Order: sequence, then C-alpha cells, then structure tokens
Amino acid sequence: MRPEFPVRPFKTHGGIRLPAHRTTAREKTVTMPAPEICIIPLRQSSGAVCRALVRKGDRVWRGQKIGDTDDPFSVPVHASVSGTVLQIAATESSSGEMGEAIWIQSDGKMESLPNLRPPIVTDAEGFAAAIRESGLVDPGGDGFPTHIKLNPARQADTLIINAIESEPYLTCAYRCALEESRSVLEGVYAIKSFLNVHRVIIAVEENNPEAAKILGEIADNEEYDPDDEVRILTLPSVYPQGEEKTLIKACTDREVPPGKLPGDVGCIVMTIDSVVLIAKYLKTGMPLVSKRITVSGSAIYAPANVLVPIGARISDIIEFCGGFSAEPGNLLVGGPVSGKALRVMTAPIVKADTAILAFSEKDSAEREESACIRCGRCARVCPMRLAPALIEKAAASGNLSALRRLHADACTYCGACACVCPANRRLTDAIRRAAALPGAETPARKNDTERGKGGEENG
Repeated sequence: MRPEFPVRPFKTHGGIRLPAHRTTAREKTVTMPAPEICIIPLRQSSGAVCRALVRKGDRVWRGQKIGDTDDPFSVPVHASVSGTVLQIAATESSSGEMGEAIWIQSDGKMESLPNLRPPIVTDAEGFAAAIRESGLVDPGGDGFPTHIKLNPARQADTLIINAIESEPYLTCAYRCALEESRSVLEGVYAIKSFLNVHRVIIAVEENNPEAAKILGEIADNEEYDPDDEVRILTLPSVYPQGEEKTLIKACTDREVPPGKLPGDVGCIVMTIDSVVLIAKYLKTGMPLVSKRITVSGSAIYAPANVLVPIGARISDIIEFCGGFSAEPGNLLVGGPVSGKALRVMTAPIVKADTAILAFSEKDSAEREESACIRCGRCARVCPMRLAPALIEKAAASGNLSALRRLHADACTYCGACACVCPANRRLTDAIRRAAALPGAETPARKNDTERGKGGEENG
C-alpha cells in the first residue's frame, strides 16, 4: 500500500533564515566551451582512488571511461572533453590536498566516444549497475555514490527529490528545475519503475514558486502521472533544509537514527540534477562529464549559472564569467555557509562541487572572535540537536569521553551554529577537528562510515 502524501511539511528542529542574494536566479544556464586543459582527479567519490585506464599520449573522447576501481563505494571517471592525455600526475585540489589526476589537452571539438550507446537495463540490479557506470555521485561532501542509494535490497517506499537551495547565492538547482523539468519527471519514472516506488515527493522551497509551478504542471498531468504518485511539497526557506536527514523528517516525519541510512527508513533522497543525469544517461549513454554550477559573489564580473566540463580549472571558469570585478578577499567552493575556502585557483571542478563564490575584500572582513557567552543560540539552530559550544570546549581540552557523549561525529557541518554565534566562534571548524580525533568516533558513526554514509545538500 502506498504511504500517504503529507498535506504540509512536518516540523523539524533548528535552522536559520538567511538572505537569498539570488542574483543568478533569472539567468539561463550558459555552456562553457571546451577549455584548453581539463584535469580529471582519479578520486571523486567517497570510496577508493580509481586506477588510470589511459596513458600519456593516448587519444580520448568525451564520455570515455578513463579511470575505475573494484571498490563498491567508488565510481568510474570519464573524459569530459576530447583530446590527448598530457600526463597522469599528483595535482592539488581546490582545498590544497594532493591526489592523482589525468590531464587532458583538449582539441576543442568535444567529440563523443564513437558508438556511444545507452545502457540496456531490464531489472533493478541492472539499473543500479548502470548508474554506477554513469559515474554519478551526490553533490557536496566527498561525493557519495548514487548507485549505493539505488540498491533494490533496501525496498524503499518513498523517493524524495531534493530541489532545495537554502544557502545564499546558489541557484543551479533552481535553474535545473526550470530548464530540465521534463527530464526530472523522466528520471523520476525510471527510478519508480525499476525500484517499485509509489510515492515521490519533489521538495521545493517556498521562495521558488516558479519551480514548484512548472514541476507541478507536469506531475499533476494525468498523461505523465496517471496514478497520482508524484507530488510537489513546498518547504520553508530555512537553512539547512536540504540536508538529507532534515529533508526526510520534513517530508515524511521519519527520523534516521544514528548509524543508519535513509534506506533504512524506507527513503531514497536524490538531488534534482542527479535525476536529470539519470534520465539523459538512460537515453544517450553519456555519463557524468559536465556540471551545472553557480558562479557568483561581489567580486565576480558576470555572475552566472554555468554548465562546465568536469575537470575544468576554476581559474578558467572565473575567466569565462568575465574575471574578477574587484580584488577578491574570500574565495569559496560551495555555498557561503558550508563551502570550503579555495586554496588553489588552478584546481579542477569535481563532480561534488556546486558553486564558485568570490567576494570582495570589503565583503570578506572577518569579525573578531571572542569568548563564548553561553547564550545557547548554537544549540537552538542545530538541526541535529547538538550542543556545539560544549563540543568546542571538549575538543579544546581533548576530552574524548565528552565528545562521544555529545555525539560530535553526528554533526553535518552545515555551519548554522557559527552563523548565529554572537561571539563569532569558529564552531563548525572546531567540531570538524573534534570528530577527526582518534577515539572520538561513536560506535554508531563507525557503523555509519563502514556502510558508506552519505548526505546531500544542494545548498
């Protein structure tokens, strides 16, 4: 029996309202031409590093598999441009970490792999295997492999499509909803048919009525949804509404226990761009080789939503958007709250990235940190019901038993606590360091990690 659809969102804990700054919301997605160089890191998922399947001097085509591994929590990587392999070398990521990558000299033609064909899929197991071959991972974090979510053994009864962008500046999911609405529904019905799911909730924020309208017009059409199994649910514009566990609670009133995954409570959560990729891959066989990202901020000359080849250098993408309009004081990959500082301008865009933000020095001045005043604001806004100030204190003293008792490793690093702290404490950074301390991990989180924990948040 199909579970009931919610009439309104269920109440969730915490969260904050942030200014939108959606300067690119009205800008149609533009496609970046083939850059001169593309750098394809061999690790773009939460699993092991892929082994290179090509050598220096090899000719490659767009969509060709160039790296793979037997690790079930990894996915293959593909050439995003046609051209010649320049080298396979250690390369810095946007955060400054080193990893092997395949450098491709583009020929500018963007020629697809000859005889590229869509996968032949006849059952649920074959569907999950095909999605792995597409190289699809969740945006944000380390890139959790999508095919793990689509394991038919979990027997989910609810599919949630995450079209939420609650962080300021980010609008790529919004543009995806407007520009790819037909593919959204095609992807939904592919997942429904193979996994036998009969309740699909497309979650859209209240400040995106155009997206809700266009998706609703298709979902409510009897031709496309004859059994009324796909509906829109409008959620409050509260950050971090798009975090996976928070979204499940808002849409179904189910809570994912520590150490468990969404599939354990009968849910699959997919971002809207992932659903679009699935629809197109099943039609064309073209794997994940490009990414829609938002390029914005006060130091960007021409903010835009851009479809970029995976592996395009961040400096080239910024140049495509007109370069800097002012001296940047702060550069981020990802949203302004949960994103990470950009350390290397020539680093490549990877599958999990959602945005490049650049802010002028005027808009980047850091407020001075002061002593905690024990106001409790951080605890009130935490969606995971944690006590960030107490975790920070335990981390500073190296109190591992307190860190385990406070469940520091349950933090999703959304940054809401740091946003509201009147003392400007760097709470998220402190919790991240605390969770990484040897012995701080709880048994539940250990189980979580071993099973390949992944979350997704459009922003």
